[in-house]
Amino acid sequence: MDEEKTWAIVTGASSGLGAEFATALAARGVCPVLVARRDAPMRQLAARLHQDHGVDVHVEPLDLGDPGAAADLHQRLRQKGIRPDILINNAAFGLSGRFLEQDPGRLRAMLQLDVVAATELTQVFGRDMAERGRGHILLVASLAAHQPTPLLAAYGAAKSYILAFGEALHVELGPAVKVTVLSPGLMQTEFFDVSGYAPKASLRRTMLPASQVARIGLDALFAGKPSVVAGALNAVMAFSARLMPRHTAAAMALRMAEG
Repeated sequence: MDEEKTWAIVTGASSGLGAEFATALAARGVCPVLVARRDAPMRQLAARLHQDHGVDVHVEPLDLGDPGAAADLHQRLRQKGIRPDILINNAAFGLSGRFLEQDPGRLRAMLQLDVVAATELTQVFGRDMAERGRGHILLVASLAAHQPTPLLAAYGAAKSYILAFGEALHVELGPAVKVTVLSPGLMQTEFFDVSGYAPKASLRRTMLPASQVARIGLDALFAGKPSVVAGALNAVMAFSARLMPRHTAAAMALRMAEG
């Protein structure tokens, strides 16, 4: 592989926000490494990005929810001579509904992907970046990370971990390795289908296109910001949650979710 190229890992790259991250990076001349379980959509995306932007694109079909997947991906890329300078930790899924009624297997799989895999990817690739003295890591949290979220309790808690984790690493690894946390609100992606979450009409007015969220996240990353909430209204909501007791914020979130 040509060492002059800048490579960026994008996880969850088969659709939605991940595909938009890859597209936005390719438009900046960065070569994406697409990582997700589904091979065919990534192959189609890779062909389009190469045609539209003239960048090399590498596809790695991999279930990041499998134990040891981060080390496996690291080894695969090392064997191919790809040393990423950018990591977009986007792969995740959510579960909604009453916590006691959620399937234990799905709950475990969600935490494995959203928390454990994201942590391991950050460590294994972050170590390489620190050794080279440069790098960028974007961690995708959620608006749900900024307060307790009944009916999304475990998902919100997982994203709260990502928020605290990323903001800590921004200080610990900087300034050589820049770490930024992006907190999106509602987007029209497959999240609703997978999680079973159906937002009320009052919340849908905060919805942003995934392409816009990707641009917001990358702009913040390359500007060296510790974190960013996508969308002005979402930013106001995140800030407002700090001004009230967490129990009150949780009770309000439950009332809004139940309509």
